[in-house]
Amino acid sequence: MNAPSQAALLARRRVELPTGTLELSLARGAEELDDLLGFAARANAKRGFLFLSKVLGKHWPAKPSDMLAIHARLAATVPAVAGPVVFIAMAETAIGLGQGVFEAWLRRHPGHPALFLHTTRYRVGAGELIEFEEAHSHAPRQFLHVPEDPALRALLLEARTLVLVDDEASTGNTFVNLAAACRHLNPGIERVHLATITNFMGGEAGARLDARFGLPVTLGALVEGEYRFTPGPHAPDGGVAQRFDAGADRGASAAFGRLGLQAALPAPEQLAGQLASGVAPGERVLVLGTGEFMHASTLLGAALERRGVAAWVQSTTRSPILAWGAVAHALRFADNYGEGIANFLYNVAPGQYEHVFVCHETAPNSVLRELASQLGARLLHHHTGDRIEEVPVR
Repeated sequence: MNAPSQAALLARRRVELPTGTLELSLARGAEELDDLLGFAARANAKRGFLFLSKVLGKHWPAKPSDMLAIHARLAATVPAVAGPVVFIAMAETAIGLGQGVFEAWLRRHPGHPALFLHTTRYRVGAGELIEFEEAHSHAPRQFLHVPEDPALRALLLEARTLVLVDDEASTGNTFVNLAAACRHLNPGIERVHLATITNFMGGEAGARLDARFGLPVTLGALVEGEYRFTPGPHAPDGGVAQRFDAGADRGASAAFGRLGLQAALPAPEQLAGQLASGVAPGERVLVLGTGEFMHASTLLGAALERRGVAAWVQSTTRSPILAWGAVAHALRFADNYGEGIANFLYNVAPGQYEHVFVCHETAPNSVLRELASQLGARLLHHHTGDRIEEVPVR
């Protein structure tokens, strides 16, 4: 019997997690799997594993230039279409990815009408809100705001193409739920495109997408295949990860995508120049986003990188993950949005970077100052895309 080829070995992966066994069979992208993806164990009884992306700037430190390259690759998978296009990024993990894909697509299609929205777990304002479910999530309730601005609302209602962006697709159920909610609002949607770094729905599920969505569906992914997870005896509960209060003001901004954007956010070139002047050659810089507020940190990291700074991007998260596998270090703290739930920062240890810049949309508070003190960081409050204020830590 002949030994398996190197390609065949690459196309199969078996990972023993403390929460069970994950088996992958890859049809595409096996050669770059380890550059794009790691594996982690969730503290979540609903799903004990996590496909942990290394190019999201979320749970793993990512170079801004690598992230922008991924954005461009996924934007190139969107088919050419006529009429307005609506891009929706999935909270919280893929918000930065979706906004980056939207901006990369705009660069490829200057002047083409398009709208960017991201789902959220917070209410902004008193306008119309669509709710749908991400069933396997530790925080299952998701919301999509209908734009209040008449021009942006018109883009949403006139669009015929819906582009949904997430870091991974494993069942497709959340995409189906969101698309159905969008079609209830805009019955004229004619096609859906799914843009994901990884697609593990498998060939059979992928072949049924048109029937599941009730529309023609295309899909662009860098890694494709299918998975099987066999749960083990250890399925810890990470605790409450969502406390939605419709009347609470969590300090979530309306300026960065929850109520819609039709243009790219401005790169913070002036701020990057000021910060770069204080970074010595060889020093490492972490630009840290907070929760759903991710893309601003990528833009700042990229601007620093253009000035020769060795910069990485990451974000805090509400996702409870075990310190195992692709998660070497975990820091737990209260959330800066005031929900009273645990937030986490993974793979960042105090003293790992000479400089840490924390980008946040919420007003300065004790949680942010405590986090900054632990990391020796500077706080950068983003009021809008071009109004950024440094906040004293003490």
